[in-house]
Amino acid sequence: MANFFKDNSDLVFTLNNLDLAEVAALREDNYKLAQQFDNAPTSFEDALDNYNRVLEIVGEICGDRIEPRSRIVDEEGPHFENGKVTYHPETVRNLKDLEQAGVMGVMLEHRFGGLNFPVSVYTMMTEMVSRADGSLQNIFGLQDIAETISFFGSEEQKQKYLPGFASGEFDGSMDLTEPDFGSDLQSVRLRAWQDEKTGQWYLNGMKRFITNGCAQVHLVLARSEEGTTDGRGLSMFIAEKCPQLVVRRIEHKLGIHGVATCELQYNDVPAQLCGKRRFGLIKYVMSLMNGARVAISGQAVGIAEAAYREARKYASERMQFKKSIDRFPAIYDMLSGMKVKLTAARALLYETTRVVDLRNGYNDLVEKSENPSAEDRAKQKYYNKVAAVLTPMCKALATEMANQVTYDAIQIHGGTGFMKDFNVERFYRDARITNIYEGTTQLQVVAAIGGVIQRDNDVRIKELAELNFEGKLARLRDRLMELHARQLEAVRFVSEKKDQAYHDLMARSLVEMETYVFVGLLLLRDALKCEERAAIAERWVLDAVPEFEKRFMRVTSGDVTLIDNNRDIIDY
Repeated sequence: MANFFKDNSDLVFTLNNLDLAEVAALREDNYKLAQQFDNAPTSFEDALDNYNRVLEIVGEICGDRIEPRSRIVDEEGPHFENGKVTYHPETVRNLKDLEQAGVMGVMLEHRFGGLNFPVSVYTMMTEMVSRADGSLQNIFGLQDIAETISFFGSEEQKQKYLPGFASGEFDGSMDLTEPDFGSDLQSVRLRAWQDEKTGQWYLNGMKRFITNGCAQVHLVLARSEEGTTDGRGLSMFIAEKCPQLVVRRIEHKLGIHGVATCELQYNDVPAQLCGKRRFGLIKYVMSLMNGARVAISGQAVGIAEAAYREARKYASERMQFKKSIDRFPAIYDMLSGMKVKLTAARALLYETTRVVDLRNGYNDLVEKSENPSAEDRAKQKYYNKVAAVLTPMCKALATEMANQVTYDAIQIHGGTGFMKDFNVERFYRDARITNIYEGTTQLQVVAAIGGVIQRDNDVRIKELAELNFEGKLARLRDRLMELHARQLEAVRFVSEKKDQAYHDLMARSLVEMETYVFVGLLLLRDALKCEERAAIAERWVLDAVPEFEKRFMRVTSGDVTLIDNNRDIIDY
């Protein structure tokens, strides 16, 4: 009997030490919801018990059912014929198991049949599902679509769709990308037009690379304002599966074979406006993408967890020169580095989800209150700023980490890792998309750099640095704070240069420098609660120092000389 929650001590530690008390109180309206709904918790202790219980159920499903089915799902995948997508029978069983466990509406409100769990707990589920089958997460993880309708849809739309999402009757897709426009969403062309007599909206155009594009319910970014060419002319629409919505093909992909990635043709598809006109990109998709960043970070961590475990198991069993290869220093060092990177990414992931939960909680509190307090408004503003910088930082770290860990897992397996007989080649293929979709790492840098320059996370850095560290932990904290001082120096240097091209060129270095310091402090915080984590924190800091210094020297050099393929060297 495998349980992907109970067998992961790091995940159990995270849940029990994440400090979700404020999050749960906001989520449950200070536990007043228990008076209306039988399954609502009456206290934080009750809420935490609910989280543990459901995570154990999902962990068992992932370990005993989903993971054993993952190989055949990867090999055979969905079937496409005559415009119809049919998922593999084992994928259907996976979804049915999760549906019967009642976790298809994890974050939805009690009144819609959801669990009303915070993002943090939902992300733990997505991590476990991804460890079992990375491609299944691309269906299970689309619960953000229901959340978007919950945030921005009308009450009528909520009543129509959300109970179906919670029960598993509905699945969804977010239809953003078009054939000529990947990340450049402000250039979307799919046209939305309104019948003047009936008020009915219709959609015309193409969408490409749509995950689970065969879904029943689609959130669609479309151009509703004639004559516009930028993001201000875009609105969000809800469309349903119908004959006018044609799946033209499904993609043959490197990885995540279990989910259909579709090309869609909209031929006067009836649709409903979701929220206000013109807010499609600037508000609704931005919210949706923030949720997607967290979900993909969880997917990356889950795939990396699976790869690390496979590598560790193989190294302990593979005999060379009369001893297992994990006893060779080179292999032991690789495994240790993988563990440190994985633990670090998980620490940042769940710090990020906690902030996202607090942001959501205070946004909801302020919006629903007739006279919100100054303190609540201040917290709303603070958590919105911090979430805006942490979510892209988190996705950048987690997805790049997953690619490195899966790469190293194959290396540890040697030639056998290159063969389909071992799972690590699948993990390597599945991980590769994570730092591409829902915004490449390069775009995460663009999203994070403003907060880094504005020092939006300095309050939290100060809080962490002032924890009661002693001995080695205090010395490591002091080293990190020296790096932090140099980070502030680097930020000043770039800001005072007043050169946008230089600012853009050095953005990734500045974001990565920020990540080294912040994650180091998170690991030291955890080491205060678990002595065994001190070694992980120390390895992270020792590895971070030279990488930080290399980037610091580059940022403060003022040199923008680049290699050009055609002219050898150019000045940027």
